[in-house]
Amino acid sequence: MPEPGAGSETARNTEQADRVPDLYFRLMAFTIRIRDRFGYPAGLLARIGVRDGMTVVDYGCGPGSYVKEASGLVGVTGTVYAVDVHELAVEAVSHRSRKEELANVIPVLAKGYDSTLTDAVADLVYALDMFHMVENQKAFLAELRRIMKPDGTLILDDGHQPREKTRRAILGSGLWSIEEETGEYLRCRPL
Repeated sequence: MPEPGAGSETARNTEQADRVPDLYFRLMAFTIRIRDRFGYPAGLLARIGVRDGMTVVDYGCGPGSYVKEASGLVGVTGTVYAVDVHELAVEAVSHRSRKEELANVIPVLAKGYDSTLTDAVADLVYALDMFHMVENQKAFLAELRRIMKPDGTLILDDGHQPREKTRRAILGSGLWSIEEETGEYLRCRPL
């Protein structure tokens, strides 16, 4: 019998479904740090529309490749929520935020498909290079819709899955329309 408040086995499994093992995360973070030394992902957030004063959510933030650029773009009146299901990701972003004095970056540990953010908080959510790892894409897209303002924007890339699979998931959710497709990402609006 589970402990009171422990939830069902299914709920616990859902919370861990998309969380990669610690060793995998550390290897991924190392690879990303090498990639970032060559200037990636410079400029992407400005191209997707991150602007001064916005509240943005870096969903699946990993070790925080985008947090410094996002912090600078939203400025002192904006907020960046760096959300991930992995404790090591949240620790890495917390460390980076302190080290680089990114006062407007708030690391958030998601609980399964619950980001723990309030409803309709985000002007823009970007989920980059992670959608292919999401087991229940419909539940994930529903959570992104919940935290999105009615006139907000979702930027989603395919990660390591075919574009058609990404398109089917977005349109099949019944929550999003695809406003624009580029080689890098899809720009979506809430329905």
